[in-house]
Amino acid sequence: MGLLSNRIGKESLKAGDHIYSWRAAWVYAHHGIFVGDDKVIHFTRGRDQEVGTGTVIDILLVSSAPKRSDTPCPVCTNEDNETSTETNGVVSSCLNCFLAGGALYRFEYAVNPALFLAKARGGTCTLATSDPDEAVIRRAKYLLSNGFRCYNLFKSNCEDFAIYCKTGLLVVERGVVGQSGQAISIIGGPLAAVISTPFRLVTTNIYGMAVIAVGVYCASRYTADIGNRHDVVKVEVEDLTAGLASSRIRAVENQLVVPSESPAA
Repeated sequence: MGLLSNRIGKESLKAGDHIYSWRAAWVYAHHGIFVGDDKVIHFTRGRDQEVGTGTVIDILLVSSAPKRSDTPCPVCTNEDNETSTETNGVVSSCLNCFLAGGALYRFEYAVNPALFLAKARGGTCTLATSDPDEAVIRRAKYLLSNGFRCYNLFKSNCEDFAIYCKTGLLVVERGVVGQSGQAISIIGGPLAAVISTPFRLVTTNIYGMAVIAVGVYCASRYTADIGNRHDVVKVEVEDLTAGLASSRIRAVENQLVVPSESPAA
């Protein structure tokens, strides 16, 4: 992998890797966990959709999604895809089906702050440290059987799923669990523009304004990264699914909520 690109060849893959592939026009990247034997476990919205919001934004997302062949994959049956729902969209696919014709990239963990900021596009790396590959694979396979639940483009998406499998960490902010680098980038761009607007009183130079906006954007990404936050908890995968089943962790408006009286909070 290069300084600014995480692209790798299939021969470099090892079980436990967090991988991703950019979709059309780099609108979004789809993330998953490679578990070996040419299989990738990943989280989708369900109903054969990788992503979605249930709003008009889906027009852009669906147009960027890879076109699925009507011919069944000879290697991958995708039986889980056929039965997945919007609350249990964890599926297993062969690597080629996961990539859908796109290039293969490996998500980086435990990167230093300078490298993190150099990779301006969110959803490619994190400051957080990965757990051993065996633990990563165990989490992914457990969630394949029990579900990650509650797909939400901004709060609980494929990147959140893969990061949880790699680290066991969940963000708990005002009771809401989940946040991905891609979501931070989407929010951080407009936020940088809004926050930098008052600085027009200090400088009207377009280059100065650009530098300020970039600085605000980078700061928002850095402070919001799961490896740099204090509002995170380590949740065992069995506790996560048991909490969902017992309502100790609840699904409220497509978000995972940890009650304030819960030990996890």
